[in-house]
Amino acid sequence: MALRNIVPIPGKLHSVNPATGEVMRTCEIDSDSVLESKLQSASDAFALWRQTPFSDRSRLMLRAADLLEREKHELGRTMTLEMGKTLRAAVQEAEKCARACRFYAEHAEEFLADRPAQTDATHSYVAYQPLGPVLAIMPWNFPFWQVFRFAAPGLMAGNVALFKHASNVPQCALAIEGIFRRAGFPEGVFQTLMIGGDRVPRIVEDPRVVAITLTGSVGAGSSVAAMAGRHIKKTVLELGGSDPFIVMPSADLESTVASAVQARVINNGQSCIAAKRFMVHDSIYQAFERRFVERMATLKVGDPLDESTDVGPMATADLVTILEDQVHRTVQMGARLLLGGTRFQRKGNFYAPTVLADIPEESPGRMEELFGPVASLFRVHGIEEAVALANQSQFGLGSSCWTNNQRERQYFINHIEAGMAFVNGTVASDPRVPFGGVKQSGYGRELSTDGIREFVNIKTVMIFDVAPSASETE
Repeated sequence: MALRNIVPIPGKLHSVNPATGEVMRTCEIDSDSVLESKLQSASDAFALWRQTPFSDRSRLMLRAADLLEREKHELGRTMTLEMGKTLRAAVQEAEKCARACRFYAEHAEEFLADRPAQTDATHSYVAYQPLGPVLAIMPWNFPFWQVFRFAAPGLMAGNVALFKHASNVPQCALAIEGIFRRAGFPEGVFQTLMIGGDRVPRIVEDPRVVAITLTGSVGAGSSVAAMAGRHIKKTVLELGGSDPFIVMPSADLESTVASAVQARVINNGQSCIAAKRFMVHDSIYQAFERRFVERMATLKVGDPLDESTDVGPMATADLVTILEDQVHRTVQMGARLLLGGTRFQRKGNFYAPTVLADIPEESPGRMEELFGPVASLFRVHGIEEAVALANQSQFGLGSSCWTNNQRERQYFINHIEAGMAFVNGTVASDPRVPFGGVKQSGYGRELSTDGIREFVNIKTVMIFDVAPSASETE
């Protein structure tokens, strides 16, 4: 599609190329009547979908996986043009979505099978039954993966989805709906709501919507959770993160530095589970800092469609402004700027890979989430100090520790305040294990058995045999 300069129109959703600032497409927002129709369609669809056998659900989900795999390059290009991730990463994201669809197509029935229980009843078990229409409020940074990691288990469980995507990725939203439609899912089982955030309260409050899942900022999560709480509706929240990356002397320095750089700039630095704060033992700190800065300096920033690009543009101009201010305030408070610290003076939302050290207390580099290619380095004297520093954050999503010392590994696992603890590996989501955080990073879990059971009625069933009455025995 040729890029065109278009003045944004109020009341519409705009697809803007973050590498150029040009508007590619303008999409109509759903009217009140269209929104009502979609809500009723979801309610009607659930009554039938919940009765659909697992074998039929699985067949359709496998079709969706095939479409994702077959069209991964086209879908990846849509992601790249709309939110700026490198094309290589976008194609990999489509592939990961296909794997998740296949995983739940193969395992959902097993995960939701009745679980026998021993009680005083003649027969007792736990049943896992679908809840109904679930509102999914999803972000732009992984515009396909974060949708499919909800949709694959949610639909396989027998629920239906009302999907509100971030307003800056409408083409991704429509493409995802198209995958489910073309895979053969019945009308109303998965619907995209083309609305802005101002219409979300109406959807949350609607009695036909039974639960909400949100991936986004702390502010957005808090607001939606409060609304849902007033109506006693289940929520799952995956919010921000400021993941610690702890390096101890026994780690292999060269490979750890390489992993650290990749963990910081994944998705152009715009990932909740990207490593953001690097706690390095004093005995190896100088060597780590030197190598880390050298590697960050070699990263190629540019066109995300170019296969040689390491870091593309940030998703929106506002995000660049926010990050620029956070870095500026951190340096003004006394941090050392080792690399970068500026936006590129060119068209598009480009910010230079940046490294900060000697981060002052209460500064943004220590206390806030830096959502972009900026790393904060800290010097520590042992695993206890590293974990204590890591736990000062309001967030508790992912974490990693790089050490070959068994005591340090166990201390990290036992004491880090995070939903995920990785040892000698970068934090990543995997359908086979739960994903989620603690503290201001949210609650509930996605993926694995735990994820699919978040949006089901966990129903206790107890059956007692009743002795026949005297008249019945005569």
